[in-house]
Amino acid sequence: MTARSHDHDSDTARLARTIGLAVGVVFLLVGILGFVPGITTDYDTLTFADHHSEAKLLGIFQVSVLHNIVHLLFGVAGIAASRAARNVPPYLLGAAAIYFVLTIYGVVVDHDSSANFVPVNSADNWLHIALAAAMAALGLFLRQRLARTTRDSVS
Repeated sequence: MTARSHDHDSDTARLARTIGLAVGVVFLLVGILGFVPGITTDYDTLTFADHHSEAKLLGIFQVSVLHNIVHLLFGVAGIAASRAARNVPPYLLGAAAIYFVLTIYGVVVDHDSSANFVPVNSADNWLHIALAAAMAALGLFLRQRLARTTRDSVS
């Protein structure tokens, strides 16, 4: 069995694709829900990219049109990455890096300043660091498992 066909058949490859798809679908759902009045409170204050947006997903996480679009893009990227197991670890590790930077941004920037154009609040910061850690851990785990599976199939 070649490494390529093994990628399609192994339990590890299926797990990687499933995780990539699940993460992508969750981000896509969050991006969509950010545009739904009621699920997003104070929807009438939703702005494109401004700290004045008081819209909050689930009444907790400050969102804007730009913030929702970022979620949608992460969702589409995750779904696309899930088509091949080898693409899932780089997707997860790249997303983790971006969310880590976004966490630093959220901690450093004054939430009431115009520099807070995403916008983010304290709840977002906690969620972003948790997402960064979880996606990094999953990405590293899957990268290691896929490398081992590929080595074993070549042997």
